[in-house]
Amino acid sequence: MLNVLLVDDEPWVLEGLRTMIAWEKYGFHVCGEALSGSEAFRMIENQRPELVITDINMPNLNGLELIEQCNRLLPKPPKFVVLSGYDDFTYARSAMRQKVAEYLLKPVDDDDMNTLLTRLNASIQEDRDLEQKRMKQQLFVINHMINRFIQGESGERLRQEAAQAMKLQEPSELQCILLDVLSSSADLDEWARAYFPPDTVHSFQDSSGRTGLLIHSKSCLDGRVGEAAIELHKQLSAHAEHPITVAVSGKGRGIITIRELYRQADEVLRAKRSQGRCGLFYFCGERQRQSTHEAHKEKLDQLFNAITGEGLMSIEECVKEFIASFAGRVSEIEAAKSHVVNLEWMLCERISELGGDPDRLMSELQLEHGGLGELADYCLIGRYVQQLCMQGASKLSELKRENESNTIFHVIQYVDREFRSKLQLQELARQFHMNATYLGQLFKKNTGQSFNAYLNGKRIEEAKKLLKRTQMKISEVALQVGYPNTDYFINKFKLSTGMLPSAYRQEAEIKAAAEPGGVIDA
Repeated sequence: MLNVLLVDDEPWVLEGLRTMIAWEKYGFHVCGEALSGSEAFRMIENQRPELVITDINMPNLNGLELIEQCNRLLPKPPKFVVLSGYDDFTYARSAMRQKVAEYLLKPVDDDDMNTLLTRLNASIQEDRDLEQKRMKQQLFVINHMINRFIQGESGERLRQEAAQAMKLQEPSELQCILLDVLSSSADLDEWARAYFPPDTVHSFQDSSGRTGLLIHSKSCLDGRVGEAAIELHKQLSAHAEHPITVAVSGKGRGIITIRELYRQADEVLRAKRSQGRCGLFYFCGERQRQSTHEAHKEKLDQLFNAITGEGLMSIEECVKEFIASFAGRVSEIEAAKSHVVNLEWMLCERISELGGDPDRLMSELQLEHGGLGELADYCLIGRYVQQLCMQGASKLSELKRENESNTIFHVIQYVDREFRSKLQLQELARQFHMNATYLGQLFKKNTGQSFNAYLNGKRIEEAKKLLKRTQMKISEVALQVGYPNTDYFINKFKLSTGMLPSAYRQEAEIKAAAEPGGVIDA
């Protein structure tokens, strides 16, 4: 269905348009109604309808002004049909200048409207097909050019053609994001275009089938690339069967640096794969800086523990040590910001787990202190981190107090933590001072599963990871995840997955061998 927005300052006219025309018959759905031009513009910005039917004479912003504003400000304005009670050539001429699809006089003849809607539906669909074809062709051309750079080509003609196709003003500042997952570059391109400003990002697929993004990092807001990497990793992880690794290169100037930026991101992916690690990682330069990165991460974990109340040091002390770990080096400011982005993600994830609203916390923080990308020195970053930690700690403390009365929350947390141990509903009920039957009912209400089904699910998921990541014997895996009896474990595993543990491991090894590097991320 195509969306149509109705605009008229007379409510009865809107009602007539909505009810007297069989919109669905002609492939349209009325997505909204507006009583003024200014209200209509806001709705067009938010809902992006394919068609707008508007009156001319309206308060604040008339119909012709609305059309002019949309054509001037929107990258893809909708088609417009003008309905007017004035048989005035001046109005019609103004409408033609704005390239409206049709100028109709009230009252509108039903046959004329039906014919018009049929024609507009076909026209919009044709425009949409042409745009999709154009974008597909452009994606193919740019993907081919990026791969030529990756493979070592660097001729002047290629540089000029690529700069023109990607709308690069040389020497542009570029960054590369590479995903250790096989997926469609078209899907990634669609996500990227929704997140980045137009023409500042291009997706590609390398010879191994991995997808990546080439970003004009200077064309975006400072810090946007790091935020995008976090969001990309979050979205992919939410829909993937296996943990995802995302690598972000350093920055390069000029289209000639594409090969080096790709190499940096590829080096990060290879290193993390060999370590059996998944997540979001940044290129740090020389290999010997790995220990420095680990030291920063240790300080970050220490700081997070202080926020959650699980550490021995105060937040103020941890913030000072975290900032000091970068030794005031200007070259490390972006690395410091990337660690702070990780801290934000960890904090938001914990707030979400406790039923809070992390978006509200981050919005309030950025409204008061500005975005992380705007901070240019360690003093400002330190203040930002201090406020992030203090407000985050306060929010977590508030959420914990709210959850203290919810015993089932603690029971589920306990099961998530201790599922490898021998757990029985009766023992848990005694431990948390509850009736066993009532606890079982609450458990199913909150998790959607019975206690035993939930416990077995946790154990089987852990067993899958061990079967993929280790060479432990089946009996050892069973014992590790909480099944003393190997035969019982095998039966449960087969009921859950439809496969024996040995067959599951064998299938995982075959998949891993088929992937680049022969290592599977689990």
